Amino acid sequence: MKSTVRTVDEYVKELPEDRRKAISAIRKVILDNLPEGYQECMSYGMIGYVVPHSIYPSGYQCNPKLPLPFVNLGSQKNHMALYLMCIYGDAKADQGFRKAWEKTGRPLDAGKGCIRFKRLDDVPLEVIGQLVASIPVADYIARIESVFNSRTAKGSKSKGRQ
Repeated sequence: MKSTVRTVDEYVKELPEDRRKAISAIRKVILDNLPEGYQECMSYGMIGYVVPHSIYPSGYQCNPKLPLPFVNLGSQKNHMALYLMCIYGDAKADQGFRKAWEKTGRPLDAGKGCIRFKRLDDVPLEVIGQLVASIPVADYIARIESVFNSRTAKGSKSKGRQ
C-alpha cells in the first residue's frame, strides 16, 4: 500500500497500532546502525534509506531524479516488508544475510531483495542491524557502479556482434 504522506513520521502515524510498533522497532534498528551518509526519507510511498544526490549526484540508474535506494521499509496490504537493495545483485552479501537469518531459527519469507513478515517477532532485529551497519556508503556506491558498468559493457559487446 503506497502512502502519499510526505514525511516518515506521518507514515508511521497512519499505520495500525500493531504495524506501527513493528515498523517503528525496525526503523530504530536501521537508524541506530545506518552508516554516515545515508539519509532517511519517504521513497516509493514507504520509508526509504537512500544515498542522497549530495553524495551521489547520478542518483538511481532507473530514474536519476531519485536518490540511490539502499533499504526500504513498508506496510503492504497483507504483510510488512523490507526491500534490501543493498544485497540485491550481490550473491555474497545475499548468502551471508540469509545464513545469519537462518541461524536465528526464524522463518524467512524472501524474494531476491524483499523480506516479507507479518509480525515483529518474525524479524531478527540484530541481523537487520548488522547488515545495514556492514555497508558504508562508499562501498555501496562502488558496488552499484561496478554492477552497472559490467551490464553496460555486456550490452555494448552484444551490440557489436550484431
